[in-house]
Amino acid sequence: FTSTAQKVLSITVDATINPATAEFIHRAIVRTEKEKAQCLIIHLNTPGGLLKSTRNIVGDIMEASVPVIVYVSPAGADAGSAGVFVTLSAHIAAMAPGTNIGAAHPVGMQTTVDSVMYGKITNDAAAFIRTIAQKRHRNIAWAENAVRRSYSYSETEALSDTVIDLIAKNDMELLRMVDGKKIELSSGD
Repeated sequence: FTSTAQKVLSITVDATINPATAEFIHRAIVRTEKEKAQCLIIHLNTPGGLLKSTRNIVGDIMEASVPVIVYVSPAGADAGSAGVFVTLSAHIAAMAPGTNIGAAHPVGMQTTVDSVMYGKITNDAAAFIRTIAQKRHRNIAWAENAVRRSYSYSETEALSDTVIDLIAKNDMELLRMVDGKKIELSSGD
């Protein structure tokens, strides 16, 4: 009988989504690939952030050659706005009890935009989230409504409506639940 330990890397993002956050996640994915770890767990708690940085993170997760688990945690955490895009892009989307996800409608930061431009931004964000949800076999209608109508869910609602894959109390339970799960990567299963 031989037992081999499997390596899992884990990071925590408890901040807004911005260029520094995107670079932090990018480096973590590269390190996970380089160290040939089994997966990367991103503990996520964010009110949202910049769409450009979100696109960079989603692209990195979608193209990762190792499974990326986005785990909205700990209790009280929120995957708000940009966090919805990041969570839905994960190979495995998980939430801890007492967390929520949603309200991804674009909001203006420092500049004001006219109604035509605002409509274009919203339509673009809706198309982006539909693409992510379709690729990951998640609830496309809810994802679009999170963008267009600021829909939000608790973890139990998200699980029952195919927005996430599982609810786990902690990292150990999460790892037990995903052990042996087949994941579709850009490089194959």
